[in-house]
Amino acid sequence: MQELLEADPRLTPVADAIAASLLRVQRVFDEQLASDLPPVMQLVRHVERYRGKMLRPTLVIVSGLAAHPRIVGETDLVSLVSDPHVAVAAVCEMVHMATLVHDDVLDEADTRRRGQTVNRLHGNETAVILGDYLIASAYHLCSRLGTPQSALAIGRASAVMCAGELLQLHHRDDGSLDEATYYEIVDRKTAELISTAAALGARLSGADESVCEALAEYGRCVGIAFQIQDDLLDLTGDERTVGKSVGKDLEKGKLTLPLIRFLATAEPAQRGKVLPLLERAGDEKAPSQEAASQIAAMLARSDAVAYAREAARQHVDRAVRAVSVLPDSPPRAMLIAMANAVISRSF
Repeated sequence: MQELLEADPRLTPVADAIAASLLRVQRVFDEQLASDLPPVMQLVRHVERYRGKMLRPTLVIVSGLAAHPRIVGETDLVSLVSDPHVAVAAVCEMVHMATLVHDDVLDEADTRRRGQTVNRLHGNETAVILGDYLIASAYHLCSRLGTPQSALAIGRASAVMCAGELLQLHHRDDGSLDEATYYEIVDRKTAELISTAAALGARLSGADESVCEALAEYGRCVGIAFQIQDDLLDLTGDERTVGKSVGKDLEKGKLTLPLIRFLATAEPAQRGKVLPLLERAGDEKAPSQEAASQIAAMLARSDAVAYAREAARQHVDRAVRAVSVLPDSPPRAMLIAMANAVISRSF
């Protein structure tokens, strides 16, 4: 956030409103997950360490500000963030954290936010039930909002995310996976909740449907760019910098955009070399780090990484165009800055 403020001082009041609102989100989050059972509270306190970029709750807040009818000339931005905004922001973060806990089980990941994962510390059974606890708590909070629209949107997003994950599982170890299917997976499993967060922020501010749709498109494009960057970091990042286990996509047989591009454009001889390496890197009993390193080296010598980065940039550009319908304001400038930051991050 500090880098964004240095680039554009106009963002300072928005950053202050975000900070104040996220404190409210954290209080709601903690109250909703509170339990009278010490073992449950121990797990909840551990999973709170998973809070990182807080992209989804931040988008609820900033989208709500950018789409608010009173934004032009308004100086007290904090007053425009309502209790329903805060509650929906907490719900989005709970759903997201549930997916992280479940993803770590699927990926057999040991590290998350530079600490050990729940499944590493307590086993898969505990991690799965903790993820369910987070989801159930999110829906319970949604049900208290007084209107069904937010709960319906969150419920739909959660179902779409699960369908995307199932589609990805179906295509594990699929060397013929194409870009269209990759984008279908990414759109559902990652972009859907981000899109929903942005649209709900606007809707809770009383924005008209065209504005809500524009922010939904913004969130969808940001979500796709975010996932492409995440996939690049898994291939090229360092675990100490990224803050979580890397190399898991190859180990789990997940083809992401750089590798899909490489396989689609490689000469037959190159393709013939990389497919056996993929099998070795994704061997369930003994995944080969050497094979993964060879694949990474082959990708580095191709245009695959640059191609994926350009695809992420194009989605960011689409996100920026989507919010051009909003009046010029510091919150709109923050939305643009956040979109650009998605593809410059190293963690």
